Amino acid sequence: MTKQTVTLTDNATGKQVELDVLEPSVGVKTIDIRKLYKELGYFTYDPGFMSTASCSSEITYLDGDEGTLLYRGYPIAQLAEHSTFLEVCYLLLNKNLPNKQELADFEYMISRHTMLHDQVQYFFRGFRRDAHPMATVVGVVGALSAFYHDDMNIHDPEQRKRSAHRLIAKMPTIAAWSYRYSVGLPFVYPRNDLSYAEDFLHLMFSVPTEPYKVDPLHAKALEVIMILHADHEQNASTSTVRLAGSSEANPFAAVAAGIASLWGPAHGGANEAVINMLREIEKSGLPLSHWVDRAKDKNDRFRLMGFGHRVYKNYDPRAKIIRELANEILDRLPANDPNQKLFAIARELEQVALSDEYFKARNLYPNVDFYSGVIFLSMGIPVSMFTVMFALARTIGWISQWDEMMGDEESRIGRPRQLYVGATARDYVPVDER
Repeated sequence: MTKQTVTLTDNATGKQVELDVLEPSVGVKTIDIRKLYKELGYFTYDPGFMSTASCSSEITYLDGDEGTLLYRGYPIAQLAEHSTFLEVCYLLLNKNLPNKQELADFEYMISRHTMLHDQVQYFFRGFRRDAHPMATVVGVVGALSAFYHDDMNIHDPEQRKRSAHRLIAKMPTIAAWSYRYSVGLPFVYPRNDLSYAEDFLHLMFSVPTEPYKVDPLHAKALEVIMILHADHEQNASTSTVRLAGSSEANPFAAVAAGIASLWGPAHGGANEAVINMLREIEKSGLPLSHWVDRAKDKNDRFRLMGFGHRVYKNYDPRAKIIRELANEILDRLPANDPNQKLFAIARELEQVALSDEYFKARNLYPNVDFYSGVIFLSMGIPVSMFTVMFALARTIGWISQWDEMMGDEESRIGRPRQLYVGATARDYVPVDER
């Protein structure tokens, strides 16, 4: 098979460089520009890295135009319907789905790492009582590196795996404790007899004064949401984990950097923006048509949060899966639920977006953030915890991407170039002469 190349010509000098075209297993072909600076003396300019592949990866493939999302080749819809979150964790870490014994061993391993070192409690207590849960999670995850000195050889695959197991296992405890600390509830400890999702709900909502019974539908919804959010290719937070890890920082520091990146409202705060929008609509008392008309007005800065997606130019494949769960949960809420009016607005808005030609023509369909925000609120999870929930689910993606990078011989420390547009060289002038 003849190797495909692209020839780039410098029109100023006539000099040419032949660049290899890299063939993916599926997806867009990629031009290897590593010779560009050496041969022609040029960098490329690509704000937001919209046309640049920063790495090669076997983990996740998405096609925004076709609405396709694959984990290790498996369609997201099949995994959400048939798999468990820990089975998906095993898949992302180990390249293949586990057999029955491998899954049992993996579940046992994770369940034995759920406890936090007792002294970690002091990190929580060092924060202000009203600290945002994400601030607490960033700090505590980074602090884990202070407790595992014996497993910090990032070039040892077995030590990397142990770090991955610890992060997967401890994130539910860290996430739940960040919430409990913010509302003054006592810390409770994990239960190894519960599933991953069930244990998180127990960690969040149980109290010492009475037994806690996990709602099966809530556990199922959480399981599915975590699967849908487990990885999403080279997004901002994943790229941050890879960039931090490229300096050979320890995995806890790299993941803490990813959590910090996720915190931004343009990334992990999208479902929080959905609820804030619904509350604004509810509070206004204005008819929904008023807000829909504003969303259609190109001169109005108001936008419908949770509709459309930067990557998916068609329907978000994850939204199709989560929509049914959202309806199932909302249908059985009591009539006196304080958020019933809010949820009614959400359902009406969903129908508008699915039927109105303006939204359909622009592919502004409800995305996964629209439904996940509504589900979390109906489960009693406060808005301040929404991004923490995202971090809980995405930890497996971050640590899998980090582990892959550390085992990649082509990996280099990240060092993006820039287009400098500042002042040219100039001489210093003493302050009295200026």
